[in-house]
Amino acid sequence: MTELRRISYLWKDPNVAQGYSTGVSLHSHTNQSKETLDFLANLGAQYGWMRPLLRAGERRSRKHNVSVNYAAAYWTPPLTPRLAFELENRQIEKLGLMPLVSLTDHDTISAPMLLRTIASARHIPVSVEWSAPIGGDQSFHLGIHNLPSDSGASWMKIFEEYTANPDEKKLTEILAALHSLPNVLIVFNHPMWDLYLIGEARHQLRVQEFMEANHEFIHALELNGLRHWQENRAVKKMAQQWRKLLISGGDRHGTEPNANVNLSHAATFTDFVHEVRYEGRSHVLFMPQYAQPWKHRILESTLDAIRDYPEFPQGSRRWDERVFHPDCNGVVRPLRELWPGGEAPSYLGMAIKAVRLMGSRPVAGGLRMAWNESRELKFALGEEVV
Repeated sequence: MTELRRISYLWKDPNVAQGYSTGVSLHSHTNQSKETLDFLANLGAQYGWMRPLLRAGERRSRKHNVSVNYAAAYWTPPLTPRLAFELENRQIEKLGLMPLVSLTDHDTISAPMLLRTIASARHIPVSVEWSAPIGGDQSFHLGIHNLPSDSGASWMKIFEEYTANPDEKKLTEILAALHSLPNVLIVFNHPMWDLYLIGEARHQLRVQEFMEANHEFIHALELNGLRHWQENRAVKKMAQQWRKLLISGGDRHGTEPNANVNLSHAATFTDFVHEVRYEGRSHVLFMPQYAQPWKHRILESTLDAIRDYPEFPQGSRRWDERVFHPDCNGVVRPLRELWPGGEAPSYLGMAIKAVRLMGSRPVAGGLRMAWNESRELKFALGEEVV
């Protein structure tokens, strides 16, 4: 077994972090991320039981001169940049390691830029998860880590211009330019996830076309801490096909810390980039939460999004302060400001309570048993060598 490329599981080897100095948390989100709500429309198309709920909301909105626009609406994760940074730090410190945290919100670097005003986070890398349109029907999420501080805003403008007017030859030029920066790390996040539901065959074609054009500029493929075992096994095969390094990426949106991290000897994030890019070194450690049934973890992440947090800063406390929609004039506002009287309609309040009930201890325990994936755990990702 090579020590350069490994996958480990903390529940199998509790002492695996010994001999390392650093834990690296990659790919997690803060309330600076705008998470689209258009998935609700897709769910309504797929699941008949959801259609009456969606139609009721749409009818009520029209009464108040607001047409529901799922594509323009969005929600934000509950954690502020500082809370997210501290959450990831604490998990790594419990391993006895020095933490390095790279926050990657969707298409914005505002979280690391805000955190750099705090002494404890002054050296956080400037990173982003860029949603790059591909083929007219799909987008790939690329983790761009450790952008130069003085040109981060310029790079964001380049990404925005491409997203507004996709041209895949231009995409290759952008990735080549990023690759030429020696301290930047480019990660293909959750590459096997058909995020826009275009169908497995078409998605695989898009991945193949993208990698054929850009593989030399992709430094690693992500084993995603919020995707299931089967998908991560497929990513492992993809890494073998393209001879790419595998790297961690928790993709945390809620209050559970990242379900995987990288073990490292790096003293700085730039040192870590050099371990990956130039030494071909990556040790991915899956944390105990990844061993929980996947459906249960997705439920918990959903519950995190709709819980209220009275102890959080103002604007992050209530779920309807973290969901945004255009008003009758097209101005995007928190949902709470759009409710008549400032309160959600009773039917929606009951639906939220029903979903929250699924997270109560007796119900959640029963669901966890029903969703047991012990057979999956037995096989994990195969051999521990990446």
